[in-house]
Amino acid sequence: MATKDPQPPHAIPRPLTRTVHGLLLSDEYAWLEDRDNPETLAYLEAENGYAEALLAEHAPLREQLYHELRGRIKEQDRSVPVRRGPYFYYQRNEADHEHALFCRQWAPDGPEELLLDLNALAANHAYCQLGPCAPSPDHGLLAYGLDTTGAKIYTLAIKDLQSGALLPEQIPNVAWNIAWGEDGRSLYYTTFDQAHRAYRLYRHTLGHDPAEDELLYEEADERFSLTLRKTRSGAFLLLNLFSFDCSEVRYKPADDPAAPFVVFDQRQPQVQYQLEHQGDNFLIVSNAEAENFCVRIAAVADPSQRCVLLPHRPDVLIDGVDAFANHLVVYERRAGLQQLRISAPDGTNVRYVRFPESVYKFYPEGNFEYTSDSVRFVYSSLVTPRSVIDYELQKGRWQLRKRDEIPSGYDPARYVAERIEASAPDGALVPMSLVRRRETPQDGTAPALLVGYGAYGMSYDPGFNPHWISLLDRGFVCAIAHVRGGQELGRAWYEAGRLTNKKNSFSDFIACAEHLIEHGYTSAARLAISGTSAGGLLVSAVVNMRPDLFRAVIARVPFTNVISAMLNPELPLTIGEYEQWGDPAVAEQFHAMRDYSSYDQISAQAYPHILATAGLYDLQVPYWDPAKWVARLRARKTDSNMLLLRTNMQAGHSGASGRFAILEELAFEYAFLLEALGGGA
Repeated sequence: MATKDPQPPHAIPRPLTRTVHGLLLSDEYAWLEDRDNPETLAYLEAENGYAEALLAEHAPLREQLYHELRGRIKEQDRSVPVRRGPYFYYQRNEADHEHALFCRQWAPDGPEELLLDLNALAANHAYCQLGPCAPSPDHGLLAYGLDTTGAKIYTLAIKDLQSGALLPEQIPNVAWNIAWGEDGRSLYYTTFDQAHRAYRLYRHTLGHDPAEDELLYEEADERFSLTLRKTRSGAFLLLNLFSFDCSEVRYKPADDPAAPFVVFDQRQPQVQYQLEHQGDNFLIVSNAEAENFCVRIAAVADPSQRCVLLPHRPDVLIDGVDAFANHLVVYERRAGLQQLRISAPDGTNVRYVRFPESVYKFYPEGNFEYTSDSVRFVYSSLVTPRSVIDYELQKGRWQLRKRDEIPSGYDPARYVAERIEASAPDGALVPMSLVRRRETPQDGTAPALLVGYGAYGMSYDPGFNPHWISLLDRGFVCAIAHVRGGQELGRAWYEAGRLTNKKNSFSDFIACAEHLIEHGYTSAARLAISGTSAGGLLVSAVVNMRPDLFRAVIARVPFTNVISAMLNPELPLTIGEYEQWGDPAVAEQFHAMRDYSSYDQISAQAYPHILATAGLYDLQVPYWDPAKWVARLRARKTDSNMLLLRTNMQAGHSGASGRFAILEELAFEYAFLLEALGGGA
């Protein structure tokens, strides 16, 4: 185990107090929220230096892990081409290059046309990530957004694909979505407000100064954000206005720049819906009088005329639909597993895709062609690498287009995946998905990594993680806890893990850990946990509640300062998050949040080994959130276990942007994990 030297840095406490609902709150590290303060940057750098120094003796292990992780990447590779109009678009990677090349061909065997070289675009930046990207309807232009800080704020450029030149206009502060009008001269985009909320929709006309772009819509309600997309049919542009509790869709013909956006259904409290277009109809996926959503049809000519196509089912959650000219694809969940339902547009001739394993994950990808007779999805499982599948909708035939190679070698027969359940204190059965080597003993001696998320209704599906092989081959059991707050078991599973019900997420996770120990998968002395963002809240909260249950914690960009964040409406995204965590103006919700807020519940007790990560330009979980959490832990904890903070000073919420730089961060995490659990070269 590492020695006590070097000595850890200590942030100077400077108490800042206020009273909320009769409760005196003190935040002695609020000064760390000032990124422009030289003391703040000095503290972050000191923590980085301490983390490096403490694990310096494990540099050979980090190097070994890095090469293991890199050995599972096919460095020179090419994605399966995606049909978009007359072209096949794809990306490829070259050996030793951090970033991808984006290319296209006229035909699968035609000459390559290089569209974007992200390596060249990243040449003068420590961070570089491609954001929204779309060819014009005639495929002569390419609009794309670039983020060079990690804040996920994009500068939009337009490239002439014949000459290779950039058009003079560039548009800053662009959000995630862009869409071309069918005229090929109108480009629609959304922008952020100061709280990093997509709130305005603009139309840009080629050749015009972006400063003169027409503002088409501004969302005044700070709970709501905007997304924009074009229907697969190409007929309509859809503007989606959404909060965590309700939504509203506005639509307009994509071929008429002058046409206004029309409200489809006015927003109503607790009602969420999505819109799709197919033939003469709109498809509406809605939870109006349908907790797990249903699908309704409305005539384009008269949207008030509606009927139910797929009714609500209490045991099946509808995640969404994809509409093709001759087929309807519905994405569902039943008993915690994803399903793919295929039918004719009128809902007849129903069949389900049969998946080859009992524990798996899939998601649709690259389905741009409205007249296609196949749907593409990416399939994997805890033992099967990422696989691109084209499923023929009429014939029901599964075609494997590509399975990721593991150049250093991988035999899936050596591993076994399981789905088990843990019993929560209130009797709820919490699913867990886990993977291990076949010979890994189930006698309590194996090390284990338990991960989870449990927020926003986002399901943590059991897909392939090539990085886990480094742990599995060292005898680890790796498990996913599908706790409440996610949506694996339907909408009720989500509602039971948010607002004043949030503590169910934590008790579910603790129950999963206890189940792994009770059934011999691991022991408390060999159990590590990890979570990212809201998953970082999950692991940081349970470690306050049951520090004896875990040996190590990796909290990636963890949301630990729930009270501090919710009490500051000027922070990015805070007001919209009231519907997820609670509004501190409501006493019941405030006290419920404070009862689990990781930063506020730190006490003088022994904690496991802890590694927290942060990104200096993170606007989703500000760097100071994990920094303050670590500073207070360092001042109050009673043990001598490792407590490390690593801040990426050149990135945001997602960490490094390069495919190899990411592995360096992961190698550090795994070296920490192996050291905390007792070594393992």
